[in-house]
Amino acid sequence: MRFIGNKKKLLNNIYQAVLDKNIKNGVFCDFFAGTSNVGRYFKQKGFKIISSDLLYFSYILQKAYIINNGEPKFTKLIKKVGHSKKRFFSSPFDSIRDYLDDLNGVKGFIYKNYTEEGTRDDIHVRKYFTAENGKHIDAIRQKIEEWKNNKVITTKEYFILLAALIESVPFYSNISGVYGAFLKQYDPRALKKLKIKPMQFYDGEKNHKVYNGDSMKLIGREKFDILYIDPPYNNRQYAPNYHILETIAKYDNPKIKGVSGMRDYENQKSDFCNKNNALLALEKIANTASYKYLILSYNSEGIMAKNDILDVLKKFGKVELRNIDYRRFKSNSNGKSKNKKLIQEQLYLLTGK
Repeated sequence: MRFIGNKKKLLNNIYQAVLDKNIKNGVFCDFFAGTSNVGRYFKQKGFKIISSDLLYFSYILQKAYIINNGEPKFTKLIKKVGHSKKRFFSSPFDSIRDYLDDLNGVKGFIYKNYTEEGTRDDIHVRKYFTAENGKHIDAIRQKIEEWKNNKVITTKEYFILLAALIESVPFYSNISGVYGAFLKQYDPRALKKLKIKPMQFYDGEKNHKVYNGDSMKLIGREKFDILYIDPPYNNRQYAPNYHILETIAKYDNPKIKGVSGMRDYENQKSDFCNKNNALLALEKIANTASYKYLILSYNSEGIMAKNDILDVLKKFGKVELRNIDYRRFKSNSNGKSKNKKLIQEQLYLLTGK
């Protein structure tokens, strides 16, 4: 899924940094998990994962990909809905997503608040989804909750289905990249009928841990071989950028406001989005957490300056800095080369005391 700061393209660089410290297994902490891509990668490499994030939709992804080991069976549910007839061979998950794709739409919270048809009589008319897709999201979300309440799916299966929905929605959202605003005209992808995307399931035997809340509270509670920190780079909080995904995840009928239909995110703010607090937060982590190595992934355009970061980390051990050049696209660039910009991902490697 599209997510600011997604490290998918940098995973090999991060892994090489870990290998260079002669660590091939142990406890890997993904301190700001986001899409959980980093945790998934290191899970595949044989590490025990501990991960955390303020956002509940991130927690759903962590539960589905980090806690869950292997492909789900949906033993009870498959007896209820049957195997899909759309494919020559259908796994239980494929049969369930085919069933969800065929549900009739429901005029629920998403339709009523984030589609043009559902908000046409409101002060703010919103065009995040077509009416059809808004109703489809509501139908799928309500059906998953119904299955959970009727105990025909396990807790792990519940989070897997929620993750499948959360990861599918961005492919049909009428946005340029985040949910802080919608496009005035419908993007071609938003006009397509929403379908649940396939998922990759990760095998494993280790027991992992995931948390939903302030990652700073993990300090002192756990010990890590690798403490990986990927904080926000600028003063834009993640919660408002992904508020609709958070609402779909919780489906809690929140009070919303403004043109974008924003939910309250007062308790989901990160210190790293505040220039005055970011360095203090970094120092607290480096000083208090228990780790062999700390890896900070940051960006050359971030609000913390390179020299300031180095000054903080050097207080607690030996620091190495690796710069990785890559090109990023502006969210509205449409892939045009003139809108590419060369930036650097900075990996700070701190050897603990």
